[in-house]
Amino acid sequence: MTDDPYALATEAATALKSAVGVDSFDVALVMGSGWVPAADAIGETIAEIPVTDLPGFLPPAVAGHAGRIRAVRTESGTLALIFLGRTHLYEGRGVDPVVHGVRTAIKAGVGTVVLTNAAGGLRPETQKVGEAVLISDHINLSGASPITGPTFVDLTDVYTPRLRDLAREVDPSLAEGVYVAFRGPTYETPAEVRMCRILGGDMVGMSTALEAIAAREGGAEVLGISLVTNPGAGLVGEPLNHAEVLEVGRATAARMGVLLSKVVGKL
Repeated sequence: MTDDPYALATEAATALKSAVGVDSFDVALVMGSGWVPAADAIGETIAEIPVTDLPGFLPPAVAGHAGRIRAVRTESGTLALIFLGRTHLYEGRGVDPVVHGVRTAIKAGVGTVVLTNAAGGLRPETQKVGEAVLISDHINLSGASPITGPTFVDLTDVYTPRLRDLAREVDPSLAEGVYVAFRGPTYETPAEVRMCRILGGDMVGMSTALEAIAAREGGAEVLGISLVTNPGAGLVGEPLNHAEVLEVGRATAARMGVLLSKVVGKL
């Protein structure tokens, strides 16, 4: 990456708009582990390109992440960017690649960013595996931030209440909770899961928080949605594995796609 990630994001946005043949986009969606199959329901694909065709993007390093950007026109005429995968902090590539997609989307005109992820549920007494949960707030335990220097960004409403209200208009049964972000790539220990519960966490994962911060810094509104793919470590006595995460995503893809398409239609 360059010393100025915003310059690189501007360059990538220019290349992206040129490749698709549009002047700007309205909304961006980042599809987390297991969410990629849900992208098909959002709208008509008008272009799809490998992320590596654009400046600053790196190839995916995680199973279940396609490493492509899809431009979609929804039934309402909204132009959406769908990132089929993301870069994670645990890949060791630094913070800037983690948020490069969000920054590129904002430079391409996006005013709303929808961040999805697969998450461990910290409240198995009330959460069901395969359930979508709106993110109301996060606790960033990754030890990192995409912002350096004296740039003081207000995160009081990092996950925009208005957008959560719109999502509940689509599905009034949607619960909401606090997402706890770890660096990974190890899953959390049972002791860490207990700590997160004490701190007020409801879901736990390895993404989203840094992207949300970068989006708010860039002036975009943020909607976060977690797909609960497993209970947190030690809560039910079962071991954790990535294949289970992807399988829950495949099993719920159609339902998650309908949810996203209806939410995007209201943005």
